[in-house]
Amino acid sequence: MILVSMAAGFLLILMGLYGALTNRNILRMIVAFTIASTGVNLVLVSVGYLAGRTAPILDAAVPVADAAERIIDPVPQALVLTAIVIGLGITALMLAYAFKLYETKRTLDISKFTELKG
Repeated sequence: MILVSMAAGFLLILMGLYGALTNRNILRMIVAFTIASTGVNLVLVSVGYLAGRTAPILDAAVPVADAAERIIDPVPQALVLTAIVIGLGITALMLAYAFKLYETKRTLDISKFTELKG
């Protein structure tokens, strides 16, 4: 199961990178970056999973003496939660920027923005 989720994560990363590199529409590029970000999160969760272990909650079911051998490390999960929040903020910023570009140029085709080319 871990290999399936890890393979799906890498597939999402590759699909997102392909979409970001081959599309000229800015909105499609934003969606592709979001798909790649989801793939990275899936890979991180897959790496942090260990079969046969329990959630990192110390109570009567998991004695403190056996905690190191019986619980999953919560750091990858915390990193993924943080990455989800940051990814949402970055996606919102990219969408706002795309909206402003559309307001000024009336197009979302990235090949039309040539002001900074030398």
